[in-house]
Amino acid sequence: MTLAELSHTVLHAVRRAVDEGELSVTVPERAVVAPPGPGGCGDYATNVALQLARAAGRPPRDVAEILRARLLGEQRFTDVVVTGPGFLNLSLRGTASADLVEEILRRGRRYGHAATESSGTAVRLRCPAEVRAVVVADTLARVLRSQGDFVRVECEGRPAPEWESVLGADVTTRGSRVADRDLTTRGSRVADRDATVRGARTADRDVTTRGPRIADRDVTTRGPRIADRDVTTRGPRTADQGVTVRPVPAPGDPLPLGRDAGRWALLHPAAHDRPKIPGDHLVQRESNPLFRVRYAHARTRALLRNAADLGFHPEPGPVSEAEALVAALGDHPRVLAATATHHTPDRLARHLVTVADAAMPLLPAVLPLGEEKPSAAHRARLALAEAAGTVLAGGLSLLGIDAPDHL
Repeated sequence: MTLAELSHTVLHAVRRAVDEGELSVTVPERAVVAPPGPGGCGDYATNVALQLARAAGRPPRDVAEILRARLLGEQRFTDVVVTGPGFLNLSLRGTASADLVEEILRRGRRYGHAATESSGTAVRLRCPAEVRAVVVADTLARVLRSQGDFVRVECEGRPAPEWESVLGADVTTRGSRVADRDLTTRGSRVADRDATVRGARTADRDVTTRGPRIADRDVTTRGPRIADRDVTTRGPRTADQGVTVRPVPAPGDPLPLGRDAGRWALLHPAAHDRPKIPGDHLVQRESNPLFRVRYAHARTRALLRNAADLGFHPEPGPVSEAEALVAALGDHPRVLAATATHHTPDRLARHLVTVADAAMPLLPAVLPLGEEKPSAAHRARLALAEAAGTVLAGGLSLLGIDAPDHL
């Protein structure tokens, strides 16, 4: 079960309480669900009762008890406990982690991507001809497209050819670079809004619909082609969101690091932090976060090969003592959406480190030891390990970094 599904379940309990007249509040758009903090219990916790208490005119614990009675009726929970001033602590049935693993394995590296090809937002990324800005813009384009957005990138100046040939940074719009010109669709002109990524996170921007939208694929304009595929207008679209990408410049040349380490060195620090060039990005030890992420992925692939040699395969099921990993995997769609919204690829990089660090304690228990026969628990742990590797590979791919099966 993902955090989005948990949030939906909590909001459904709020809606039932409102419909039945026990609460007089406006149902919020989302309920924050996260691993419990100090003093909490269970698998997840939510502060929705504290959020609603003032509007309901009741103490937070009273609101929490009203919601607890409805959440206990959900088959996915084994227990719901109220702690502190009114936190709701949720304990999931064992099948919840199995459902999450099934979803990840079904969607593969596209887990966390938008379900539809286009969300209706056209984003114009602009960046100076500076290596870190170009790599960040390229990565943001990848993440935004994963969330269904149509993206075009414009560079103020000519990027060095090595930034593409070595670092894989393509600041073109699926074809020749789009010049700074007005772009007219078959409906109405695309409007711009400027937001600048300079270190502080870019706030969310309201976007107004102003006529037909440009889809990710098959789009045709009245003027010059903007993609190397023909594009047709498909229904209403929102106005362009202009984003200027201008992180703190790299203090040195990342090209000697190669593509993977060079991109990580530029993307892992927040935009307002100065990257370390060359740093220890090529060192294969635990102090190197890139090594930990890629090593964890390679371990999951090795376990799948070894399990196949032993004659058993992954099968999702309940896994004990893996709450941190399940929580991190369930949080992946939210992290991708937040990375796209706030234009912060460092958020995704840090999340991958969290997933890798949570996966490592599980991996030694995946394969049977000695004369032990593979059991349902081994198959479930193998499936969870495969799901972790899938999320790591998908996240690294969005960062433009390879996820090798052997390391």
